Amino acid sequence: MKNKQNEDKSILENIEDFGTVCPENSPHKIQCIVIVGEIEGHTALPEQSKSTKYEHIIPLLVNIEQDNSIEGLLIILNTVGGDVEAGLAIAELISGMKKPTVSLVLGGGHSIGVPLAVSAKKSFIVPSATMTIHPVRMNGLVLGVPQTMNHFERMQNRITEFVTSHSAINSERFTKLMMNTGELVTDVGSVLNGTAAVKEGLIDYLGSLSDAIKKLYELIEN
Repeated sequence: MKNKQNEDKSILENIEDFGTVCPENSPHKIQCIVIVGEIEGHTALPEQSKSTKYEHIIPLLVNIEQDNSIEGLLIILNTVGGDVEAGLAIAELISGMKKPTVSLVLGGGHSIGVPLAVSAKKSFIVPSATMTIHPVRMNGLVLGVPQTMNHFERMQNRITEFVTSHSAINSERFTKLMMNTGELVTDVGSVLNGTAAVKEGLIDYLGSLSDAIKKLYELIEN
């Protein structure tokens, strides 16, 4: 009884501290990581902001890849964007894992949430979720010089190349959606619901939790 209580306490602590859970009594032992809110980079966000800290996620991914008892990874996403460098770093680590990985977008995959969603070997989105695609933006002082514009362009190219190499959408179509001026009121870009995201080739499948877990089990068994 005491061991069961300690196990339950450990699970709750992992959920509270890192947004992770690793079920024991399942056909395959998989790890679940939840990436929500804003991706926090080198600058700490205010306490009232819901955020995912990259210094928490990166060691977890390293551990999952090395842990022989864990057979696959489920990534659940509901993001509002955040630090581009940190988000892309997490996406690169996920895409480089040999273990089966499946992502599931709930609510939204905003900005850097797009590379995170497509970084898994297979991606799912629920019908009510959205993917928001827009160019890289920067807060604070921006110098209006050619070097700044060049820096933005190179950063955007890194994201575009990652997304198009890990999904079925091509760079021309992705750029067109990203630079759309007729949809967002105060911004440039596009919002795709679940069905549209799959139709565009950005996400692999329309489905929910059971579908994502089923696909992950298939990848493990194959």
